[in-house]
Amino acid sequence: MEEENYHRPSWDEYFMEIAHTVSKRATCDRGRSGCVIARDKQILVTGYVGSPRGLPHCDEIGHLMKQVLHEDGRVSQHCMRTVHAEQNAICQAARLGIPLEGATIYCRMTPCRTCAMLIINCGIKRVICERKYHDGQESEEMFRLAGISIEFVINEIQEYDRQ
Repeated sequence: MEEENYHRPSWDEYFMEIAHTVSKRATCDRGRSGCVIARDKQILVTGYVGSPRGLPHCDEIGHLMKQVLHEDGRVSQHCMRTVHAEQNAICQAARLGIPLEGATIYCRMTPCRTCAMLIINCGIKRVICERKYHDGQESEEMFRLAGISIEFVINEIQEYDRQ
């Protein structure tokens, strides 16, 4: 039986949907995020927000909050217990000996500065984000300077608990 208005997802839509599924494994409720790294229409690795191997997760023992002082004088709090989804995916590729040269990464929002530097150094050439990160301008500029394409599915800032 054929569906009348079926929309077969593009490759970008397909991998972004998988990133959403991967995010369900995340162990920090402040930013349940997941990502997929793919090349040539094949998934290479996935990653989600979680504590380093063998260490307790936020969902088990709570957040490890630290204050961050920004250049403009504002102070924000961040959970430091977890490794970002992008970092976990890149580490997984390293553990498995999978080169990421020329790949595309699909993620929830603009990668942070540290994730952006790792993405640049491992050879990923394209970044697809569902939304923008509220403090992602520096990462966007680094990608531009490094010749890495960054695209947003929805051109708005991702809202989440930043307390």
